[in-house]
Formats: sequence, structure tokens, C-alpha cells
Amino acid sequence: MNPQLPPLYPITDTKLSGLPHSRQVALLVEGGATVIQIRDKDCTADELYRATVACVAIARAQGVRIIVNDRADVALAADADGVHLGQDDLPAGEARTLLGPSRIVGVSTHTLQQAIEASSLPVDYVAVGPAFPTSTKVNPDPVVGLTLIAEVSRRIDKPVVGIGGIALERARAVLNAGAASVAVISALYTSGDISLRTTEFLNLLTG
Repeated sequence: MNPQLPPLYPITDTKLSGLPHSRQVALLVEGGATVIQIRDKDCTADELYRATVACVAIARAQGVRIIVNDRADVALAADADGVHLGQDDLPAGEARTLLGPSRIVGVSTHTLQQAIEASSLPVDYVAVGPAFPTSTKVNPDPVVGLTLIAEVSRRIDKPVVGIGGIALERARAVLNAGAASVAVISALYTSGDISLRTTEFLNLLTG
């Protein structure tokens, strides 16, 4: 599919925001987000499915795409627009077979070799990170910095998404390093106004 990625790729987090995924999606859409990832490492498959169905209903009415973190089966069942896979999730080839050619498949990578290997798979984008120290993972991978993002962007022909610890003041540097998009979690939910912060990110990244 190789979709055109927007410069901002928000990811939901119920703990940081204190809000259900559906409410986060509504606020992110209000701020201008056009692709949103639903991420929840603690809920059951049923809970994730129900949350995703609610998010899809809100987003699709506005032409916004919903990506599910980790779970290709939930993405398919909830009629989401795609899945984002980690290194230990369902292999990208199998996810593509399950989801078909029209849905989005993205994959996280943490080394140059992983990124090069991922670029040869039937994926639409390759995420690289963590770009900076991050608090949203229990056992985060080593920080790769902008150097790896720049190297991967030069070496592969798939869109690169920078991820991990990207605050507002760091976001433009990630695009300047070669990323097509920046994935953001914490910085969207710690300012007190999710919609406004989303708009601030988009203004910075598109300006």
C-alpha cells in the first residue's frame, strides 16, 4: 500500500492521558491528526477489540486512519486500517497475508540490520527508535539517536517513522534527519490540552 504518512503519528496511552482510547482519538482528530495508533499493553484482546471498534467509528467519519499496535487479528476483526508490529509480534509477511494488500503494516526496528531486513518485507513503513530516552516502555531498547534514523533513511526506500521520547522541541530534528513522520506518545498527554498540543506539533512539523 505504501501510504503517504502524515508528519505526526500520534499513539494513544490510557495511563498517561487518563482517558479511554476513544476519547483520546476524538481529541487527536480535533487537533488535526489523520493517522492514530491504538496502543495498550495491559488490556485483554476483547478490551482492545472493543476500544478499537469505538475508535474506528469516531475516526472513519472524519477520514482518519486507525492502526492497532501489535495485534493484527484485532485490527482485522475491528476493521481498523492496519497494524504496527514489534520485533516479537506476528511476522510482517503473515500479517500482510491476514490483512490483505489494502491495509497498512508497519514494523518497529532498533538496529540498522533490523531496518534493512524490514524494508524487504511487505510493509508500508519502518519505525526506528527509540530516538531519545522514553518512559512509555517497561524495558526500553537502547537509545539510537538521530544518527540511526538518518542512516536508515538513506539506506531503505520505505518511509521511516522516528519514535521514542520525541518532545515538541525535538520533533523537527527527527524530520530533518530523514524521517517521514514522528510517532509521539508522552508529549501529547502531559501538556493538559491534547488537541492543542496535536495542533502545535503539526504546525511545527509542517511549517
